[in-house]
Amino acid sequence: MPTTVSMTVNGKKVSGQVEPRTLLVQFIRETLGLTGTHVGCDTSQCGACVVHVDGKSVKSCTMLAAQAEGANVLTIEGLATDGKLHPMQEAFREHHGLQCGFCTPGMVMSAIDLVKNNKNPSEHEIREWLEGNICRCTGYHNIVKAIAAGAKAMA
Repeated sequence: MPTTVSMTVNGKKVSGQVEPRTLLVQFIRETLGLTGTHVGCDTSQCGACVVHVDGKSVKSCTMLAAQAEGANVLTIEGLATDGKLHPMQEAFREHHGLQCGFCTPGMVMSAIDLVKNNKNPSEHEIREWLEGNICRCTGYHNIVKAIAAGAKAMA
């Protein structure tokens, strides 16, 4: 039996009808049409679906949409302001921290949460934080460089 969920996504109040088993990632992509949040594995292994819920990074494939009732959700689409990329997005672009781009939204969202909690992370800390995010293309070297540069830009 469908139920209505309401939350704030990227600063806008939204609501929609969902089945009780609807995942937050499905609500974001299918109901709201925000396709920057990716579904990569359906098992919470890859991190492509990371969003921020009430300021914390969450794999949106592990959370029901109903669990986000009343929450403040930020997706990759909500980072840029007035056509200007967020400093972490700009760092990924500038330091070639992406290749195919599939993992990039989750990497960026995870990286922003890391920097929020650790203003100047070491390479080891960045690599450790990203253990839940899989990239099949880059080998992580440029991703780590991009996050370090993004941290400096966010300071």
